[in-house]
Amino acid sequence: MRPLTVIVIASLVLGACGLRESRVNPFNWFGNSRSEPRQVAVPAEAANPLIPRQRQGIFARQRALEAIYTGTPVAVVSDMRVERVPGGAIIRATGVDQFQGLFDVQLTPENDGEAVDGVLSYRLEARRPDNARPGGPEATRRVTAALALTDQELRGVRTIRVAGVENVRSSRRR
Repeated sequence: MRPLTVIVIASLVLGACGLRESRVNPFNWFGNSRSEPRQVAVPAEAANPLIPRQRQGIFARQRALEAIYTGTPVAVVSDMRVERVPGGAIIRATGVDQFQGLFDVQLTPENDGEAVDGVLSYRLEARRPDNARPGGPEATRRVTAALALTDQELRGVRTIRVAGVENVRSSRRR
């Protein structure tokens, strides 16, 4: 009788982890994203983003040879989700731009990919073709990018935010 009681209690406790609002459930660590207006802060020593920073060290020459990404921020970030996976999380952001034919979409890290005060920030960027046309159906202007992060990269992160030109979407850890 005693082992049966222990099994029933253990199954009830483990079953509680599957509750939708449980903080123990790792699938609920980040909530739904919410949209905020974009606030652009200009640093005192505003550097020209077209001039790369000088790097020193053994691999500096190799870094200088790497291609520079020429994407521009997408107009509006319409959706952003943080999906837990074993060993980390996947950030998936969807945006809508004014132009059709965007390609080479990516989430570009801000602050060298480091969390600042528990906030990990990215920009949703894409490249435009030379013959990009404004307007058209929203489906032809919608782009999606995803980025995988490990548990080590998420350590100490309380909020993940993805910025576009007009808005910022963020998701807080529960």
